[in-house]
Amino acid sequence: MTEPGQIFTRTLSETVGREALTTRLSEEFFLADLGAEAVDSLLTFEDLNHLLATRSPEPPRLRLHRDGSPVPLEAYTDAATESRSSRRVIRPESLYGQLRKGASLVLDSIDRMHEPIGAAADDLMRLVRERAQANLYLIWGSSRGFDTHWDDHDTVIVQVAGTKHWQVHGPGSRPFPMRVDTDHGHGPPRGADGELSMVWEGVLRPGQAIHVPRGWWHTVTGTGEMSMHLTFGFTRATGVDWAESLVRRLHEEEVFRRDLPRFASPEQRRKHRHELLSRLSELAEEGDLDAFLAERDGRFPRRTSYSLPWPVEEVLPPEGARVEFVPILPPPVSRESDGKVALTVAGRRYRLPGVVEPVLEVLAEERSLTVGELGERAGVGAEIAAQAVSALVRHHLVLIQD
Repeated sequence: MTEPGQIFTRTLSETVGREALTTRLSEEFFLADLGAEAVDSLLTFEDLNHLLATRSPEPPRLRLHRDGSPVPLEAYTDAATESRSSRRVIRPESLYGQLRKGASLVLDSIDRMHEPIGAAADDLMRLVRERAQANLYLIWGSSRGFDTHWDDHDTVIVQVAGTKHWQVHGPGSRPFPMRVDTDHGHGPPRGADGELSMVWEGVLRPGQAIHVPRGWWHTVTGTGEMSMHLTFGFTRATGVDWAESLVRRLHEEEVFRRDLPRFASPEQRRKHRHELLSRLSELAEEGDLDAFLAERDGRFPRRTSYSLPWPVEEVLPPEGARVEFVPILPPPVSRESDGKVALTVAGRRYRLPGVVEPVLEVLAEERSLTVGELGERAGVGAEIAAQAVSALVRHHLVLIQD
């Protein structure tokens, strides 16, 4: 059985090749058969029933769609008050009824609710080095939840159970459309006969996965039976993000903080504009893409998790305690002149004793080890490893589990 935390970096990479997931990512469609056993541990109906009962997701996180339109909330929820706050509560019998009529259930950010899917999403983030989110889609019958459409982010769709019919039409009339864009009126690709183009058409079965790049139009319908699939979506950095990072630097520049010379002479306004353009050009030349991407990685978020009582109590973890690395992306570690090491995680810079450096290197690669294993792999021994872990857990860089 494939571990959820390796489904993309190992199983998918071995199936389609590393190049398809790096240099050709977001530009080409691919179909991969991971095997049904690779997705068995991601989600079962027992898991889903437990999430619906204990997490009580409400619209818009949980919603129903049928034939391209949202199902009215009143058809499957009741208004309720909890702690003096109003909310919508799902009526199970009405939810069942809507699903029998062909509605599609969508549950956003299920990676934040279910640990195996969260581990898979983290694995995808380590692969593409971008933030990712997983949504669940569940439907019975041959209807469709959505019309032919495109997404403003890249997606990897993993069929978990049942079957789903897909038509992937390809990029439309506007290349690389964005969520915040000047044109959302573009259409899907069509041939000379006016019919929708087709890059791929087929039925996804459990364990199969496809990659649909941002802006690619697609049509998805049921096959007459149940279908449960996960859509892992991620948004890659663009030139707009790079340019916005330059704009944020303009606050440091005196010439950009000055008022525009509205009431000055035309010549003075032209001179001021030239100063702005000149300095902006210099900053753009200095704006190295590698540095921008490294800084972006340094702001990469970490999932919310807790490790009480270890960060509070002055007790070293035992050799058998399991240590899990919290940062999703392995942060670069640099040694400073005073012997300490520095790293940036989720936008925060940490300076730690130099003894943690080999421990961090091993944890960034292995992700999860016991204190004893960590000491052996890092070559520092269990006692030093325990001391390093004790320091790291206080900064929410590791979790400790007995």
